[in-house]
Amino acid sequence: MADLQDELHTPPEVDALDDPSEPPADPFAAEPHAALSDPDDAPLERAHALLAVHPVADGYSGLPWALRHLHWFDLELGECAVDTDLPRLREGHVGALFWSLHLPEGLQGERAVGATLDQLDLVKTVVRNHPEGLRLAHTVGQVTDVRNCGRVAVLLGPASAASLGDSLGILRSLHALGLRVLTLTGASWASEEGLTRFGEEVLREMNRLGVLADLSGASADTIRRVLAVSKAPVLCTRSAARALRPHPANLPDELLAELGTARGLCMVPLTAEQTGTTVRDVADHLDHVRGLAGPECVGLSGTYDAGTAHPWDLRDASRYPHLVAELFRRGWPEADIAMLTWGNVQRVLRDGDFTARAAQMRREPSTAKIGELDG
Repeated sequence: MADLQDELHTPPEVDALDDPSEPPADPFAAEPHAALSDPDDAPLERAHALLAVHPVADGYSGLPWALRHLHWFDLELGECAVDTDLPRLREGHVGALFWSLHLPEGLQGERAVGATLDQLDLVKTVVRNHPEGLRLAHTVGQVTDVRNCGRVAVLLGPASAASLGDSLGILRSLHALGLRVLTLTGASWASEEGLTRFGEEVLREMNRLGVLADLSGASADTIRRVLAVSKAPVLCTRSAARALRPHPANLPDELLAELGTARGLCMVPLTAEQTGTTVRDVADHLDHVRGLAGPECVGLSGTYDAGTAHPWDLRDASRYPHLVAELFRRGWPEADIAMLTWGNVQRVLRDGDFTARAAQMRREPSTAKIGELDG
């Protein structure tokens, strides 16, 4: 990440300062829990206790597209046709969820813009119809407020770069509708060759608005250029360690180290294709990313309802405690797990908001056109 954050100091994480032996009142907890540091607690009991204080901020859910194919659903009562509903979110201690607005391959131009608007409309309808369980959130403060009200915070994104129709005006309109994450792949200005001049202008405008860049699936040249240009932290919403599993969306060790240096966030997916067929395989990736990028740069991405298979022990959104229990068995400190589940996402959202406020004082909305910059 470029040097603005070195000039403008961001306050330390609130969650990192919490004393886990004296947790605050928590709307997600079914009943009071024992001190988190009791070594005699069973790993699964310790996992539930920790997640009651530091719930999961899930980096990727394909639920909006999955719901398009259902004639009727009720996420409050439970919905067996999908992997995610409110009973399972509560059982899994999920406090925030990024809802993907990704599109089927091949949609471009006006069709891509229209399909994205349709999904935004669907998401807002779903949230409006489940007021006791879901609420939209646009800032880190709103995420915290929603959690304190006992609801799950829904953040909009990532969306596809094709959703912009190569227009910064459309980017601003989507941000005004709630978009907070954009994947920098699938557009002429963010390709295997890296970012074009217009792509860099898109990124600067994203920084000014507070839209975070998602680099999962991007080329190494694009990732490195984004890390050099962006003044806000970046996300990889669905990336694990390529050294352990050679999936194209997984990151090689050198990029994981560079992401850690830039204080970005690698959100490890819980999928059989990218991380393996058991909960231990997923934990291996978390160990690897944590070792290379640092404990403050690793997060979780359920990737439920995205058309991918999951390990049986992590088959739906209720199973996060089983993953955390595995990390306890491996000796992860409670502070590192708290950052993994909740604190790291809050830090990235907070830094993105801070960068946007600073950029808006220095920079007017861009009027650049792709034809002017890329020819």
